[in-house]
Amino acid sequence: MTKTPLIRQIPERLAGRRLDQALAELFPDYSRSRLQQWIKQERVKVDGAILRPRDKLQGGERIELWPLEEKRATCEAQDIPLNIIFEDEHLIVIDKPAGLVVHPAAGHHDGTLQNALLHHDAGLTTLPRCGIVHRLDKDTSGLMVVARSLKAHTALVAQLQARTVKRRYLALVQGQVVAGGTVDAPIGRHPVDRKRFAVTPTGKEAVTHYRVAERFPHHTLLRVALETGRTHQIRVHMAHLRHPLVGDPQYGRLRLPPGASEALTAVLRNFRRQALHAEKLSLVHPESGKTVSWKSSLPADFQRLLETLRAEYAGADFDEDGFEHWTG
Repeated sequence: MTKTPLIRQIPERLAGRRLDQALAELFPDYSRSRLQQWIKQERVKVDGAILRPRDKLQGGERIELWPLEEKRATCEAQDIPLNIIFEDEHLIVIDKPAGLVVHPAAGHHDGTLQNALLHHDAGLTTLPRCGIVHRLDKDTSGLMVVARSLKAHTALVAQLQARTVKRRYLALVQGQVVAGGTVDAPIGRHPVDRKRFAVTPTGKEAVTHYRVAERFPHHTLLRVALETGRTHQIRVHMAHLRHPLVGDPQYGRLRLPPGASEALTAVLRNFRRQALHAEKLSLVHPESGKTVSWKSSLPADFQRLLETLRAEYAGADFDEDGFEHWTG
């Protein structure tokens, strides 16, 4: 708990409002649920008295708020290299490599991004999940933002809920995608395999936008933007379109193009993760209020896969059915 309280006076415009509602406006750095918890823990005094969250205010009352900062981390700090592309007192932006799990879970008790973050900044123990507000699958590479202060955490969670955090991905899928589009299909647990997810009427809303970035006879490189952030969303939606991601071990299977060279066959067989990279991230900085963006280059394995496809079909033109027409 802080050594001195935060002091505010209830303005007349908030007369008649509930205590928790008024505090949410007076202390925007904290979420309403956190403020409600502190009221119940008697860390809020109104003219020296303890009230309930639902109690109405008259206006003019003196508020004393004693914020609580408590250690939340349940994992140990570990010296794991991080590719940090931006940091200040509010944010850390990380370019996550494929293979790095975001936070401890069953089967991954350490060696995670969360362990690495605690080694980088021990102060993150005071934040939920050490400041992690969104995640990438273990084998998805690319950009993630981590909150470094309670103010930033509250702001980023609000932006994610309002869908104003913009995330753009590069995805290499199987088959030819003729044109861009949108998948608006709810996602929930697979009815049989509980480790997977699927499009299901009882799932949560999930919206994915995609457009074609580059075509090959039997593959398509897509730029994908998310409105929602469901687990495995891009992977599930692309498989739903019958264009699963190359290398996806859960939602697709290896398909070798007819007549593929030894080089292409080898690179496709050895690419054993989903071909998905979070290449761009945009959000409103919680302190400056300005929109900030970052971009990440493709990792070497993904770049090698694309270069092999380009070399395989150099000089070839093809129609929407994938039939080649040599021009060279």
